[in-house]
Amino acid sequence: MAEVLDLKKVIKFYPDKISREMLSDKPEMRVALMCLEAGQELKPHTAPLRLMMYCVEGRGVFTVGDEEIEADGKTAILCDPMVPHGFKASLGERLVVMAVVTPVD
Repeated sequence: MAEVLDLKKVIKFYPDKISREMLSDKPEMRVALMCLEAGQELKPHTAPLRLMMYCVEGRGVFTVGDEEIEADGKTAILCDPMVPHGFKASLGERLVVMAVVTPVD
């Protein structure tokens, strides 16, 4: 059975916090959508999961380990388990990121 995630219906922004929406929460894969106003940041953190950060729209700086990667719409950044990762919306730009995480066997 197909599950359709219409991102247009869940993109929303808050001036004082990151908008976080869990789109799908299954043992094999979790999908979350985060919407950041310009300058908002999800500070680097680690997790025992394999991760894809997909920049849906906007522009931001993604941190993976010691790397900083500037990315804009339709760019995917992959991250191995337990590697620090995070992202920040660029000044003057909103950022929409879809995060897909899968467990590590």
